[in-house]
Amino acid sequence: MIELIPNINVLAQLQCHFSDPDLSKLHTLQSLWSGYGEIARYISPRLNNTFIVKQILPPLKQAEQVHPRGWNTQTGHQRKLQSYQIEANFYRDYASICDEYCLVPKLLAEFSENQQQILVLQDLDQAGFSLRKEKASIADVILGIKWLAYFHVRFLQQDSDDLWPVGTYWHLATRQEELEVMQAGKLKDAAQALDSTLNNAQFQTLVHGDAKLANFCFPDDNSLGHLAAVDFQYVGRGVGVKDLVYFLGACLNQQDLAKHEQTLLDEYFLQFQKALHQYQIDMDFIHLQHEWRSLYAIAWADFYRFLLGWSPGHYKINSYMQTQTDNALASLYNLFREK
Repeated sequence: MIELIPNINVLAQLQCHFSDPDLSKLHTLQSLWSGYGEIARYISPRLNNTFIVKQILPPLKQAEQVHPRGWNTQTGHQRKLQSYQIEANFYRDYASICDEYCLVPKLLAEFSENQQQILVLQDLDQAGFSLRKEKASIADVILGIKWLAYFHVRFLQQDSDDLWPVGTYWHLATRQEELEVMQAGKLKDAAQALDSTLNNAQFQTLVHGDAKLANFCFPDDNSLGHLAAVDFQYVGRGVGVKDLVYFLGACLNQQDLAKHEQTLLDEYFLQFQKALHQYQIDMDFIHLQHEWRSLYAIAWADFYRFLLGWSPGHYKINSYMQTQTDNALASLYNLFREK
């Protein structure tokens, strides 16, 4: 039994905030990672509306954390707490400029006390994005790529002091424990160089940071052509291909990755260019595309570095990822040899 910090009376807070004494909880949608709370759906009869409540309720003791892979450390605990605060910052301060091309739920209310936090979010199911997919067709993948491209353009060169200085949940600065237990070898030796190459790229944006298929909501109307996305705990500064690599790896097996690589890379930059036009942003697209294409293999190697430390037998590790890593290490070698 996990002992939790005595919680805010969520129901009372919501009933007061929405001036609806009949407001009630419909059901729990899921528990948060490592037992840090839950996501639930509530309904307000007065407003004739449902909404999603993300309740962050950390375990009282480190030993009571239930990490699926055994990483119950103080470092991991602090990273999770920070990630929830950053997610609140994103929804409060940044999400309002996301439009239908990179849709995210609206923040309706937030409450916090000590380490507890409650986010009240728009119910995307009610907004017409009720479909979740465990497997993606190429058409689905292209919709996800479109969302990523528009999101990346929307936040191109964005100042973001209250988000992660480096986005993605696997970035090196927050994964030193995993690096330490990695088997010795060329990839471990190159970890810092890979990280620096990505972080020091000229063109930076905000990356979602956990752009897996489960975090995308598909429309009820197939003709809509847009997705919505959730879960912004690891949003922060980065190059767009970090999100792209992670999304493709989450959707496709090694055969499909190899088969569709160029088509999907081309699609990303096509959508990126369309988004620049949509948002009337004048920038050196040719230079950005050249830089980010050159970082594609680097981004694969960076994620592979994390997996080899965190879970070396992970199902996402495959020959395509290993080939991209070999390409990345070769490009780093050539780069440093030229210097």
